[in-house]
This record gives sequence, structure tokens and C-alpha cells, in this order.
Amino acid sequence: MLTKSKNAKNALTILEVFENIGLIVISVATIYALYQEIMFMISNRAVTLADLLLLFLYLEVLAMVSLYYSSGKLPIRFPLYISIVALARYIIIDMKSLEKDELIYIAIAILLISFATLVIRYGHIKFPYPEHVRKDSSND
Repeated sequence: MLTKSKNAKNALTILEVFENIGLIVISVATIYALYQEIMFMISNRAVTLADLLLLFLYLEVLAMVSLYYSSGKLPIRFPLYISIVALARYIIIDMKSLEKDELIYIAIAILLISFATLVIRYGHIKFPYPEHVRKDSSND
């Protein structure tokens, strides 16, 4: 039993190292993409709404990594927010080339994701985790 526990601790340590490496790679790549977008806006001497939404997406990814580092937990709402903004940006960029059906499908996707976010929030308010579970689970 003792070796099994020691092996489990070693495995968790190895997984945490890979997790931290992955988070650092995500952070560095996001910061680099943020830098590239800023340089692109400077070279074009123009800032569009699509550019601003892309910057917002990068900041949301960094906030998600920061939240994960500070709490060890990742609320599911963050990726949902990011996906809503990404879909809105897609509509803004390709508005002229989108067919009516495609635009409707994307709008429905945004509504469904928004509804899912509301359901998750309602669930956490109306049916909070018991105290002993709250300490071990995410604050989605």
C-alpha cells in the first residue's frame, strides 16, 4: 500500500509538471499572438472591431490561465464566454460573405451557448455544492 501511495504522488507530481508546462506554453503563445495583433494594427494604422474582439479573446485566455493558477480550478463559463466572442467576431469579419442560413446558425449557436451559461449560473445559485464538495470542486 505504501508504494502505491508513493507511486500515486509521483504520478501526480509528473502530471502537475506537464500541466504547468502546458499553461506556460499557452500563456507565451497567447502573449505572442497579442503582440502580433498589436503590431498588425500599428502597421495598418487602423483598429477595427474585429481587432478589438480578437484582443479581448487573447485577454480572456490569459485570464483563464491566471484564474487556473490562482485557484487551481477552471470555471466552465470562461470557455463559453470565449466561444461567444469568437462567434461574434466571426460574424463581424465574414458578414458580407455569409449566407443567411449560416448567419442564422451562428446566431443560434451564440444563443445556445448563452443559454448554457445562464443554466450553469442558475444551477450554482439555486443548487450550490455542499460545503465539503465546494472545497474540492470548481466554482463554475
